[in-house]
Amino acid sequence: MLLKKDFAYFCGMKAETKSWLILILLACVWGSSFILMKRGMHTVEGDAIFTDMQVGALRIFFAGGILIPFSLKALKKIKKFSDVIFLFIVGFCGNFLPAFLFTYAETAISSGYAGMLNSFTPIFTVLIGFFIFKVHLTAVQIIGLIIGTIGMILLMYSGHLQPNNGGLIHVLAIVFATLLYGVSLNTIKHKLGHFTAVEITSMALLFVFVPAVLANVFFGTIHVVQNNEYAWQGLGFIAILGVFGTAFAVILFNRIVALRDALFASSVAYFIPIVAVFIGFGFKESINIAQIGSMFIVLLGVFFVNYWPQLQLKRKAKALKKM
Repeated sequence: MLLKKDFAYFCGMKAETKSWLILILLACVWGSSFILMKRGMHTVEGDAIFTDMQVGALRIFFAGGILIPFSLKALKKIKKFSDVIFLFIVGFCGNFLPAFLFTYAETAISSGYAGMLNSFTPIFTVLIGFFIFKVHLTAVQIIGLIIGTIGMILLMYSGHLQPNNGGLIHVLAIVFATLLYGVSLNTIKHKLGHFTAVEITSMALLFVFVPAVLANVFFGTIHVVQNNEYAWQGLGFIAILGVFGTAFAVILFNRIVALRDALFASSVAYFIPIVAVFIGFGFKESINIAQIGSMFIVLLGVFFVNYWPQLQLKRKAKALKKM
């Protein structure tokens, strides 16, 4: 009974309050996903389990598989071929390709640093919205983009101040993944608004489920399960990553987009690095001062892009009420 009352109370909340609660929950889920990728690839002691490509394929396999009952039901709502194209874009850009890019990057960089680099998502969301979907930008937002871009460049190169951090190519893998996230976000907001969050997530993951199965076969995942003594331990972490870090989290994310907008949803990047860094510290990962400073410059840019215009509008609204 208590759970029913809590759920009813949550459903009755204002959209703004509800979206903030979902955002914080999502940050915790996604912030922990970076260390789950690491644990899928090797144990805490450093013993190898799955390769980065196998972890990426398994993540999508679990995420798509758990949502098949929802996706098959949702397919009936597709009325035009353009919906299929846009769902494919969301599936590949928002889920499939980033799953491989992030695990590849984490073969050379820490999970905390990967979480920091994920903060590029709001910057690319704005840029793609402006150039492709013709979203209007104010002068303050343009200044925010410039600040954020400077922070991005500094953060990309700050990793090289840390020994054994890997090459720039691993950093660029995450940069490209966040660019793809920006494409997916804008596609959801501008092209798929007639579907619910669950429908978008389940159908997008259904369209990449078969490629994930083929990728597992191609990369020899079954051989590892049969022969590696730590395989089931790794599978446990990857299953959590796929079910909660992908399927459940993307539903939450798409729900935020529906409640507010793509920019607000992408601001989860404020909190993800903090969660990722704290969890990384728990696993004795190191983060340097240059990385933390660069991340805050990125987030300062995101603040000007996302929230400054909203604060200005609220101030104007209050001023008009007083008149």
